[in-house]
Amino acid sequence: MVLLAAAVCTKAGKAIVSRQFVEMTRTRIEGLLAAFPKLMNTGKQHTFVETDSVRYVYQPLEKLYMVLITTKNSNILEDLETLRLFSRVIPEYCRVLEESEISEHCFDLIFAFDEIVALGYRENVNLAQIRTFTEMDSHEEKVFRAVRETQEREAKAEMRRKAKELQQARRDAERSGKKVPAFGGFGSAGMTSISSGSIITDTIVEPEKPKITPSTARSSGPSKALKLGAKGKEVDNFVDKLKSEGETIMPSTGKRGSDVSKVLPPPVNVESVHLRVEEKISLTCGRDGGLQNMELLGMVTLRVTDDKNGRIRLILNNNDNKGLQLQTHPNVDKKLFTAESVIGLKNPEKSFPLNNDVGVLKWRLQTTDEALIPLTINCWPSESATGCDVNIEYELQEESLELNDVVISIPVPSGVGAPVIGDLDGEYKHDSRRNILEWCLPVIDSNNKTGSLEFSIAGQPNDFFPVNVSFVSKRNYCDIQVTKVTQVDGDSSTRFSSETSFVVDKYEIL
Repeated sequence: MVLLAAAVCTKAGKAIVSRQFVEMTRTRIEGLLAAFPKLMNTGKQHTFVETDSVRYVYQPLEKLYMVLITTKNSNILEDLETLRLFSRVIPEYCRVLEESEISEHCFDLIFAFDEIVALGYRENVNLAQIRTFTEMDSHEEKVFRAVRETQEREAKAEMRRKAKELQQARRDAERSGKKVPAFGGFGSAGMTSISSGSIITDTIVEPEKPKITPSTARSSGPSKALKLGAKGKEVDNFVDKLKSEGETIMPSTGKRGSDVSKVLPPPVNVESVHLRVEEKISLTCGRDGGLQNMELLGMVTLRVTDDKNGRIRLILNNNDNKGLQLQTHPNVDKKLFTAESVIGLKNPEKSFPLNNDVGVLKWRLQTTDEALIPLTINCWPSESATGCDVNIEYELQEESLELNDVVISIPVPSGVGAPVIGDLDGEYKHDSRRNILEWCLPVIDSNNKTGSLEFSIAGQPNDFFPVNVSFVSKRNYCDIQVTKVTQVDGDSSTRFSSETSFVVDKYEIL
């Protein structure tokens, strides 16, 4: 098999990402890709098409194509197997299969393509190996980071110990009525030593406060105040670095809670009639099974920006069978909604407000039925000779959903180092500052409904709870959608745009 190039292109033949594995000019590859859509026969389903010189092996990706350009004498079965691997690599880096998302992650895709094919020939790799190779995980880097964290902890401990010694010496001197020692000498400036000593000590004990040095503390001679041995200056410099790191790190931990309520980006093309179908879930489960509480809130919001489309009706398709509590806006005709699932104003002569978001329908579901849990998490820590072996797995119960950017956060004990990862589906991140192991999964859907993670670390079974989950979805949990918008007069259809979002408010396994 000789693979000439691998490309992701639009249906018009425009190349978004293209990787050539043999010597080819840009003009030639663009010409080949531009000719590709013209060679496809409409109405016939093929996975390849040939010309006099090359063969195109392709797979549709929603509005795009994954295309391999090979020589005509290559093995078509190997080409198809390679194409499947290329198509599985793309969702690893791109949340949605759109041109903008592909362009944003183009270099990641090129690096992954290079792991699959070298000099035109297929490498013997699978998806897990490609992920490992592109991450370039370094054991030496982990060791370096562990050593650095140990040094930081030792510097902090030494800093606090020295600060306590200085404070104790100052209190002893004040009680005995003696002159407070200057710790290095400011000449006879005793009060100056007290003030400067107080300021520097406070700064060491509370590094987050800004260091303020009054002008009276300056001396004409060289100052050696608070010289803590030969390494004092190095410790002070290291503490300053810790302060600078703290200023950048602390705000990020404070904002961590906002990550739970992730939202999807708004659609690009918004019509004069725009609908938002939003759902938010709050769920609490027990670690041994059992749903303690699940509450889901949903709303349909209408926004009209053209007065010509003010007098409209929304036709809904309600396929929900979970026992929702539906409630319409007070100005909506409830009888019409109950009889025909149509949302319209009580007074048909009135129009919906312009340029305002109006909630026309909302629903609520509160239950303790375990069968309604959209995504189940089973965390099973078991004690071993060296600590705990933790097995955690997920299973998508509602197969109609597609969950994106799923992050399962497992707390881990502090001061015991990083966990040792065993079997893993997806990716993981260990945050040593917050003592959390994040299990990251780009997509969970009916084709990827189960997965597991195994790791070992020192600790007790109770150390790994509560487990928190966050995700976003473009499909709502309760099957309620607006299928059509019509004018009140004449029942003619009106163009509209819509966006659907399903997000997490709280998803916790206690």
